[in-house]
Amino acid sequence: MIGNREATVCVTDAAGSTGQSFLLSESALRRRGSLKWDRYDPSVLPCWVADMDFDMADPIRRAVAGLSAAGAFHYPLRRSRPPDRLVADAFAERMEKRYAWSVDPDCTLVVTDLVQALYAAVTALTRKGEGVAVQVPTYPPFRGAIEDTGRQVLAWPANPGPGGYGWDLGWFSQDPRPPAKLLILCNPHNPTGRMLGRKELSELADHVVRNDLIVVADEIHADIVYDGRVHIPFASLGPEVSRRTVTLQSATKSFGIPGVRCAVMHFGSRALLERFTAVVHPRLLGQCGIVGIEATLAAWRDGQEWFEAVLAHLQGMRDYVCAVLRAEMPEIRLHPPQATYLAWLDCSAMALDRPAGDFFLHQAKVAFSAGQTFDPQSSPFVRMNFATSTTIIDEILDRMRQAIRHR
Repeated sequence: MIGNREATVCVTDAAGSTGQSFLLSESALRRRGSLKWDRYDPSVLPCWVADMDFDMADPIRRAVAGLSAAGAFHYPLRRSRPPDRLVADAFAERMEKRYAWSVDPDCTLVVTDLVQALYAAVTALTRKGEGVAVQVPTYPPFRGAIEDTGRQVLAWPANPGPGGYGWDLGWFSQDPRPPAKLLILCNPHNPTGRMLGRKELSELADHVVRNDLIVVADEIHADIVYDGRVHIPFASLGPEVSRRTVTLQSATKSFGIPGVRCAVMHFGSRALLERFTAVVHPRLLGQCGIVGIEATLAAWRDGQEWFEAVLAHLQGMRDYVCAVLRAEMPEIRLHPPQATYLAWLDCSAMALDRPAGDFFLHQAKVAFSAGQTFDPQSSPFVRMNFATSTTIIDEILDRMRQAIRHR
């Protein structure tokens, strides 16, 4: 073990300039009653589901506390603007400010769940039996949305390279199956943490337009990018790209509030929105409650200082995990994620006789997301969530090291 891990990589103090500390102890995390911490036995340390181990930003806390103090858990309504329009306007303001991307609030649907929205988009914009392309490995509900609705999964495989994982456009012309009608694009990518740059996105955009594809762009991790990178919304690449793109976004990943159930679907053209609603009425997507609305507004409009402190901590955690794995566990290979708080760990050099996720769960008492859930061929991989404290990360890394040593 490295003698002084804290000196290996600069890790932040986990507080913004206001002094708000957002790190939570293991005991506090176990008391919260979350899926992440309650799914497994208390002897297991979880670093699987994409949920951060952080306290919420003070502006969000004040917004939710204000509702509670006023007993205001009612049907949401503001006379100035309908609640959905408030969220759509806040989304448009944030996209313009952060990404110089002008979106039309009138083409934005406010929804409760992005997985539900994904299923709805695949259902509305393709027919049964048609091909839907998806980057592999992939977030499991993407594959589910294709298979469960009777469409064909067209697995677009990742290729590892010096800069991380990439996806070769030549695959589209080589694939013998029916051509894709829709592409599910995850950028930044879950689980590899790869962020596609302008050149790659522009080449993909040209292919999409030439082949008349619809794109559902999951950009929920767009804020969480490292090393000075700036996310490029796919729909911002031009009017021809925009008019065929549905963008999925939410405050939930950036601000650690997945339980508030509030997100947006933005349609790059009125025609695409009408094509969608002709099949899936917006009522089928539910209506956000007042807590989700107020939490989202507080996050997007007033939570940036908290987020910047969190982002600095996450980059420190990424660098720290990568350094420790390289120095102490060279059997595990990874490309440092350019975005997200997820690392895709290749354990194939360990030559295990079982899936890597099973090995670490039983031998190290560490719960990762199993690689085979992202791709049936990826059982030697695990996805690691490093959005936690250095104390918890250290214990996870020590357990991993001991399990590898004694396997």
